[in-house]
Amino acid sequence: MVGRSFSGYERELRSLLEGDPTSVRSYARGIPPPERVEFERLIDHPFLVIRGAGSLGLDLVAMRWGLSFPIEVKASSEPVIRFTAASGRANAQLKAHREAIARAGLAVLYAYRRLGVRSEESWRLFLGSTSPTSGVLRVVCRGLPPVGATREGNGILRWEEGQRLSQFLERVRILMEPSGGMGA
Repeated sequence: MVGRSFSGYERELRSLLEGDPTSVRSYARGIPPPERVEFERLIDHPFLVIRGAGSLGLDLVAMRWGLSFPIEVKASSEPVIRFTAASGRANAQLKAHREAIARAGLAVLYAYRRLGVRSEESWRLFLGSTSPTSGVLRVVCRGLPPVGATREGNGILRWEEGQRLSQFLERVRILMEPSGGMGA
């Protein structure tokens, strides 16, 4: 089953990244205290998030401190999302994202919301494009696992292999926060 992009989960991620206090506190309540800290920081240091549209477009674009991250949102109750389901539409989408992002010098992130997860973060991130070769974006994306590929070259997301959203937020904060990172 390919994970579908449910608008409710797009809205959830958008609300988290925008630092909506109610959304952040509700989400953070269910995760271990060390991971809560980065989400609570979003309340005071949010991203500007714009929702995309279109059949092969990106779901969200998050921006803060001179960084931009196009984001494709996927959600599934299964531990693996295979891009071959739904007539290969997700594979075509991945290819289109990679081509567009390469021309613009950005990195596309895939956010995988695992449904039914309790007592740990349900959002995991993957790098959907080649890793940037220079600049701050290269450093921010370091450590992000790539969208996997099957032997046939089709995209696949394994939730367990993704980077927790809190880890990504911490990296961005450390590198870019005006109080001492590269953004100073």
